[in-house]
Amino acid sequence: MSRSGVSGSAGDAIPSAKTPSRAVIISALGVTQIFAWGTSYYLPAVLAAPIVAETGWSLTWVVGGLSLGLLTAGLVSPWVGRAIALRGGRPVLAVSAGLLAIGLLALALGHSLPAFMAAWLVIGLGMGAGLYDPAFATLGRLYGESGRSAITTLTLFGGFASTVCWPLSAFLDAHLGWRGACLTYAAFQLAVALPIYLFLLPRESRRPIVEPLTRNLETLKPPQSAAPSGGIFLLLATTITLASVISTVMSVHLLTMLQAKGLALTAAVSLGALVGPSQVAARTIEILIARFHHPIWTKIAATSLVTAGLAALWIGGSFIVTALLLYGAGIGLESIARGTLPLAIFGPERYPVIMGRIAMPSLIAQAVAPTIGALLLKTEGPDGALAVFFAIAGSNALLVVGMLFILQGAHKG
Repeated sequence: MSRSGVSGSAGDAIPSAKTPSRAVIISALGVTQIFAWGTSYYLPAVLAAPIVAETGWSLTWVVGGLSLGLLTAGLVSPWVGRAIALRGGRPVLAVSAGLLAIGLLALALGHSLPAFMAAWLVIGLGMGAGLYDPAFATLGRLYGESGRSAITTLTLFGGFASTVCWPLSAFLDAHLGWRGACLTYAAFQLAVALPIYLFLLPRESRRPIVEPLTRNLETLKPPQSAAPSGGIFLLLATTITLASVISTVMSVHLLTMLQAKGLALTAAVSLGALVGPSQVAARTIEILIARFHHPIWTKIAATSLVTAGLAALWIGGSFIVTALLLYGAGIGLESIARGTLPLAIFGPERYPVIMGRIAMPSLIAQAVAPTIGALLLKTEGPDGALAVFFAIAGSNALLVVGMLFILQGAHKG
């Protein structure tokens, strides 16, 4: 398969001498992504325990706030994608900063469980408008075909969300309490993220929404006679959703599984920390070699590495370190493939709508995945649960290989 082109037309941002450079825009979005993830998705990891300690609410309900947020994000994602396709990412991302600020403020001021859950509903709206998928759609609309490299670079920043925000949340909780931490994060969204979106992202002209069609895999040009691509979209959405389920379950239950393999908590935490650097290393390599291959190969590598990592973790013993390195590299590449493969298949004109539609089942699945994982651990034990996750990952890898053959067949036809 030949190299994928990245020289397509950029989006229709309104040019001016004051428009920031590509590097500035990507770096600015990288900073906002770190804190969009850190103040929503990664927030309960550190603050759930102090919230339970102060309020006396059940840990299940406190952590369930995130599930409600993810469910809400999934439900609004199709509308978010269409809004970005119509008007660009600038107004949508700006709204996300405002919603995250309001939700975090409501968390800080809420003193009842219903108020707490309502705050997470607002945060969920902000997540739906401000996490990876809307940011990817924004870059795809701005830069067209060359958005692939921008998306890949952005994932490098996102990989540091937990690295930055977990220690920061712990520090803020120790000095200001969990409510003070939420207030600080709300202030960041208003004082830093919102101005970045409003003053660094260029205004874009209004466009009509174009419905999804597939494109030629080899040349990445629209085929002579394109047909609606419901089958390809369904397959793509399925593989991305299955990958999201695995990564969410593992992020919540990895330490439990490592301890079930005979590791002490300290050792489990130390080894689990290998996943983050492995993600960043894989993404860095992808940046260097992306121009030589189509994103379908990134997706194949991602699913294969995750499958191999889970197999090695299931075996355990001396394979645990290898398992975590393989798994980390796989989910690192998966984040890139999630953003770049739909762009390559459907093209920049349809990309924002596609990303919104793909995000819906993925985020909803992430909302229920931790509960499913907990039930599997309880009923099947760690080894049985790992066997199920390995089977899901392996099936996902086979689906991606099937997608490769379908796309190649479409090109030959």
